[in-house]
Amino acid sequence: MLGWALTFLIVAMVAGILGFGGIAGAATGIAKVIFLIFIVLLVISLLANALRGKTPKL
Repeated sequence: MLGWALTFLIVAMVAGILGFGGIAGAATGIAKVIFLIFIVLLVISLLANALRGKTPKL
């Protein structure tokens, strides 16, 4: 999921450089939403593992 967010961010930057403002804005918005979903799922996962008593494996 983080990969998708980074992909949309790169698309937004390239579109912004080339002057496609509408596409850049849309891609930026999509990247923000996907990144926020990623952060929420990460926090839920970390809390679930903490409540189970498991330590993260590195």
